[in-house]
Amino acid sequence: MAKVAFLGLGVMGYPMAGHLKAKGGHALTVYNRTAAKADSWVAQHGGRAARTPKEAAAGQDFVFACVGNDDDLRAVTIGPDGAFQAMAPGTVFVDNTTASADVARELQAKAKALGIGFVDAPVSGGQAGAENGVLTVMCGGEEADYARAEPVIMAFARAARRLGGPGAGQLAKMVNQICIAGLVQGLSEGLHFARKAGLDIEQLVDVISKGAAGSWQMENRHKTMNQDKFDFGFAVDWMRKDLSICLAEARRNGATLPVTAVVDQFYGEVQAMGGGRWDTSSLFARLERK
Repeated sequence: MAKVAFLGLGVMGYPMAGHLKAKGGHALTVYNRTAAKADSWVAQHGGRAARTPKEAAAGQDFVFACVGNDDDLRAVTIGPDGAFQAMAPGTVFVDNTTASADVARELQAKAKALGIGFVDAPVSGGQAGAENGVLTVMCGGEEADYARAEPVIMAFARAARRLGGPGAGQLAKMVNQICIAGLVQGLSEGLHFARKAGLDIEQLVDVISKGAAGSWQMENRHKTMNQDKFDFGFAVDWMRKDLSICLAEARRNGATLPVTAVVDQFYGEVQAMGGGRWDTSSLFARLERK
């Protein structure tokens, strides 16, 4: 059992912290920008709520964070009441935020100067994966820091792997989102075509999902797409944030991402339709409106 703080109790962080307490058996202190959310978590799971990241991090072995973006991450680490102010040498900060590789490298360097380990560890699997404790965790950082953190991470993960030095986890998450963007658009176009052609989508998917066209998106999203249900899951607003990170990194490293750039524009159209909080499978709704 370790002493663990968790910063950020959103759609992903709330259940992730719950698994660290219930499945991992760790002693949890939680922080959320909206304090009532932290109080609700404690009422449900036990543990302790802190009013600042600094307070939450004091005396902990590990500090986890799952917040919104680079600026939010800087605020909870190196801000006026940031966790780094209270973390002792030899402790490890694990960042589950989907953020830029640049901020991961920046914060790892600042942590290292303080004797603190830092692992960038973005996750894939969505809200359902977080609730069921079966996330995939892509990690970057120094080998020794990752080795210490991995057993704790596995409380909410199906798989975790270190893919390289600082920032490698965030780069891997970018690859994940690039692949998903193209898959969802392809699935949306396929189902849209099937409707126009008068095919029975359930029968169709039952057949083609067993072949080369099969994917997680097809298996888990075709039913809701066919029912025009999009008010759940990983939101378009979040996906656009992630794709903006991918496209910015591609401009720096010279990668060519034509499909990703186009799908990002399509998600912009979904936002204009009022679908910013719809699931990413709502690319189908964009096609169906025409």
